[in-house]
This record gives sequence, C-alpha cells and structure tokens, in this order.
Amino acid sequence: METVRASDYHDIVQAEEPRISPDGDEVAFVRKVPESDDEYEATIHVVPVGGDEPRQFTVSEGVDSQPRWSPSGDRLAFVSTRGADDDRPQLWVMPTGGGEARRVTDVVGGVAEIAWSPDGSRIAFTQQVTDEDRDEDRDTGLDGDEFEPDEPDPRVIDRKVYRAGQRYFDGKRAHVYVVDLESDDEIRRLTDGDYDHVNPEWADAGRLLYGARRTGDPDDNIVIDVVEYDLDADEETETVTQTTGWTPMLAATSDGRLAYAYTPEENATLRQTEIEVLDRETGEVTTPTESLDRTLSMAVSPQWGPNEERIYFSTPDEGEYAVWRAPGDAGSDPERVVGDGEVEAATVGADKIAFVRSEWDHPGDVFVSTLGGAESRRLTRVNSDYLDDRAVCQPEEVRFENESGDEIQGWMLTPPNFEEDEEYPLAVEIHGGPHSMWSTSGTMWHEFQLLAARGYVVFWSNPRGSTGYGEEFMAALEGGGWGEVAYEDVMAGVDEVASRDYVDDGDMYVTGGSYGGYMTTWIVGQTDRFAGAVSQRGVYELNSFYGSTDAFKLIEWDFDANPWDDYEFLWERSPTAYADEVDTPTLLIHSDDDYRVPVNNAEMLYLMYKKNDVETRLVRYPREGHELSRSGEPAHVVDRLERIVRWFDGYSDHHDAPKALDRGDDGLSAAEDDEDGESDDGDE
Repeated sequence: METVRASDYHDIVQAEEPRISPDGDEVAFVRKVPESDDEYEATIHVVPVGGDEPRQFTVSEGVDSQPRWSPSGDRLAFVSTRGADDDRPQLWVMPTGGGEARRVTDVVGGVAEIAWSPDGSRIAFTQQVTDEDRDEDRDTGLDGDEFEPDEPDPRVIDRKVYRAGQRYFDGKRAHVYVVDLESDDEIRRLTDGDYDHVNPEWADAGRLLYGARRTGDPDDNIVIDVVEYDLDADEETETVTQTTGWTPMLAATSDGRLAYAYTPEENATLRQTEIEVLDRETGEVTTPTESLDRTLSMAVSPQWGPNEERIYFSTPDEGEYAVWRAPGDAGSDPERVVGDGEVEAATVGADKIAFVRSEWDHPGDVFVSTLGGAESRRLTRVNSDYLDDRAVCQPEEVRFENESGDEIQGWMLTPPNFEEDEEYPLAVEIHGGPHSMWSTSGTMWHEFQLLAARGYVVFWSNPRGSTGYGEEFMAALEGGGWGEVAYEDVMAGVDEVASRDYVDDGDMYVTGGSYGGYMTTWIVGQTDRFAGAVSQRGVYELNSFYGSTDAFKLIEWDFDANPWDDYEFLWERSPTAYADEVDTPTLLIHSDDDYRVPVNNAEMLYLMYKKNDVETRLVRYPREGHELSRSGEPAHVVDRLERIVRWFDGYSDHHDAPKALDRGDDGLSAAEDDEDGESDDGDE
C-alpha cells in the first residue's frame, strides 16, 4: 500500500455545496478535482438518497457552482463559467427530467448568491459592478458583446478598504438583481448607490429581503441593514431590522419571521455570532442560540426546518463542526443533530438533512440524516479509488493542561508502520484565525497525512483564542495576547507529546499559516527548541499589517490598539521585533496577490532574517492569494507541500537529505515535470 504524497492532490476529489431536492429523493452537489497544473474541473452531480451511484448532471466545461433546485424540483439552477472567454460566471437553468442547460444571464459582473422565488418564476442574484456598468446597462445584459474592463491606470483610491481576496474593488459594488424566467429572462436591478448589498432571501413570491451595508462608513463598521423590496411596487418598502456582523445570513418563514446572524459590535472579533429571530408582526426578537456557548459557523447558512418551527445552524464544537437545531422562539435549548467530524456544508429538506462531512479517514463525502440526526447514511465515496491504495493514519486525541490550568484539546498523528520502540521527528502545526478551529479532517487532511507519511509525528491543537470552546476561551487573546497566550498553550502541547519515548525532542519542526505564520515566527523568536520552521502567509509586523490589510479591525479589537497611539506596544508583540533572536532555519512562504496579509510582511521579515544570518528563503507564488493552501492552482498547492517537507527533511537527523538551500529544485514536482513530463515526490 502506498503512502500519501504531495502530488496526490491532483487525484483528490472535493465534494461541495450539497443541496437536497424538494421531494427529498436526491442530493445535488459539486464535484471538484484538479484538471491541470493551473485549473480545476467542477461539475454538478446528483446522487439518489436511496443509495445508487451519483450521476454527472452537467457537462465538463468550465467551473460549475451553486446548484439550486427550483421549488417544484423540475429544474436546477447553477452558476458556471462554461462558454465564456473570461472567468465571469453566469446563471444557467437545466430541466431535471432531461434536456439541455440554458444560459439565463450575460452580465458584466458575473453571478453570485442565487435564490429561487417561492413560485419558481424568478431567481435573485448579486453581482459586482461599477457605476459605469450600471449607466451603460452592462449589468443587465451584454447581448453577446465582448467586454473587458480596462485596468485602472493610475489606480485612484478613496476607500479605507479598497481590495480583498485577490482583487482590487476598482469602484465595484455588489447589487441585487432579479431575472424573470417567464418574461424572456428579463433582468431587473433592484438596488443602487455606492454601497454593497448581500444575501438575497425571498420573503414571499413578490418580496425580497437582502442586507445593505450603508450606515456610516461601511469599511469601518459591521452594521448591516436588512431591507425589504416589493417587486410589484418596484420599490424598497422598509428597513426590516438592523444587525451587526460580517454577513446577515438571512432565513425567512412564510408567516413573517426572519432569522439572521448577529455579532455584538464592540470588540466583535472576540465575540461569538448568534442567531436572532424577529417576529415582524409583533416586533419580538428571540435568540435561539443564547444558551449555547458556541459561535455560528459561516460554512452553513441558518435554515428553517420543514414546519418552520426550528432553525438549523452549524457551529465549531470541540474539534468538530456540528449541525444543531433550536426552536425559533428560544423555548428550549439547542440540540446537536449532526457531528462526528467536520460538517463543511449542509441543507435542510422536507424530512432529511444533506451535508458534506470529512472525517479522519476521508477528505469529504455527501451524507444525509434524519432531521433529528437519529440515522445517517453516506451517499458518496468520491475518493474510494484513491483511498483504497493509500495508508491513512488515525489521529489520537491529546488533552493537556497549560501552565494556567486550562485544558487544551489537540491531536497527534503517527507515521504508517509506526513502531513504538522507534524514534521519530515531530512536526507541529498551528492554525490561522486566530479565531478558528481545527479538527481531525477538513482542509488540512492531506497535509497532516503527508507529514505522517514522511515519517513525522504530527501534532496540532486548538490553543486559547480558538472557537469551539466558548466565548471566554475565544476572547483569551484580548488586549494583545496573540503571541504569549497561544505560545503557552502550543508549547504545553509540545511538551506533552515530546515526553513520549518515540518522539525525538531534539528533532522538532513547526509550521502554520496566517495567524499560524505569526505564531511560527513568534515561537522561533522565543525559543531555539525547533530544528526548522516554515512560516506561511504570516502577519509579522502588526503596525504595517494594520495599514495594508482589509482586516485592520483585528488589531483594533484583539489588541485594543492602533499604530499612531500604540506603535511600541504593537511592535513588541510583532515577530519582527525578535528577528535578531532567531537561530532556527526558517522558510517563508507567501502569495503575491494576498490582500488579507500583503506580501510586504514577508519581505520585511525575510530581510531582517538575512541581516541577522538566519538560514532562510522566501518563496513567492504569483497569481495566488491568501487561500493558496485551500484553492490555489494545483501545481502551486503541490509545490508548497513539497517545500515544507523538503525544508524539514534537510535539518532532520531522521532523513538522509541535504538542506533545501543546497538542493536547488531537486525533489520538486515542477522541476521533474519540466525534465520528463512526469512528477515523483516520493523522495522529497
């Protein structure tokens, strides 16, 4: 049986966006797999709940996403880049009983957030457009004309937040549209103005709800108006309520109740997100999640159950991502209905819940369960051929106490063919966020298994600041504890694992991305216990991070600070301040188009390390952003994994490998592809 390799990424299928049909008999989902070094194939498949094999529903052309059943189940709407010369996704509708898909839109901004009207006659969506696009009606139809916007030269910036993800906004705002499928696909724009609109949700067949970020300076607050639009009157009729948070995540009932996400505005990054339910007739507001000390997960939008009495939602929960349900009137405590792994997406049907779940032994499949979670069934095995031929290791849970007496949850993975009387190097992984949570699966499944396959004991944990353990645990970093607090917890876990006879405590390595990159470089600035480190997309200097990121509120709220009043305070809590204390060989990995943590942070730390004679290297990936490890170009995803392993191997007493600094491109798939058209990372 073969062990897991970095290049296996090309063979691993991802199951995404499950949607259960109105009759509960089928589940549509997106099947995504690398198609080449720089592209993915994403097609919609449909699997019967009764247990037959999935069938491919859409052709293999372009990238498909957002499958949505019509209310009667006779059609499936989806978004796709098929047939386009650019990457702008358009709306398509296809009969479920057989027939060809029909493109419904040809709009300049691309289509997102689609939602069927209750009578199946209309579909609402959003798109990102400029004032000029709206003035020229390019947002309602290009009529086959080719249009590619000019790159601004120069780029004039007036907003506080002017870029995110991997793109500059360049005057674009998200607006809400409705396409009438019974009137020659006529598209109507409902919103206007220089602010963003999100999450359209139908109140009934003639009224649409959506969020509008239009209070004060939306770049500097998290206030969202929930607005109602009357399509028959062709006007916005009222602001239904106002909430605070990053997205309202709306869910409406037929009798006028509205559920939405709410995060307290003060120090919001340290606060948990709740669900509030507004009874529009009485004005009463309830909080069904109030008794549950967990924050709402953005991966699953809250949804009403079939009788509209209970609201279903997801939270991180002690190393798992679970689905819960609670009465809308908050009459009783929430009950957990689906767990046992990482639930990455879910939808509620008439009598079942469809969801994608990853577990330690597979990276993700489609499941269904009863509404109460008493019975569940696995519908797909999208990676069965791959997994049948791979040695996959089962993690061991490790719970330990830090010096303050807090219990911390972690896991340890040992190599295939593990022998307890042998000795192995240790690889420590640290998650980003900082307010996030790791499980035994999810997006890190491949990386953890790869490191174990290369002969490392792998350790990861959820230190204070993580979600899934309550608000007090999450808020423990308040006031600037990013480094010191999490350092105490991570190192307590390292001590716990390294005390085992089979772990070589003189041959340890550490890596992490984003906040995990911050922690990696913080750690090597405080201790020389690690033989090597790989820091990825990290925050290294808090003052410059504040001035270049779209997430500057993290500094204001987590540190209660800003650069003009608290420069020294933030500097002392930055890994760059300890660059002259570092002895650990440290590889820095970053993406050129990362606008969450811009590359200037890596450039700064790299130069400081070089000036202080640290063995280091900076690897930069073009065309990539902050999500490189999760959704970057396949060749880049593989290259990143190979470079992590090569860096560790080069300093390990347990691997007969030269240092990566001395190897050139030896052992990298990209170099081997160039030489003979094949890749082999078996001896990285």
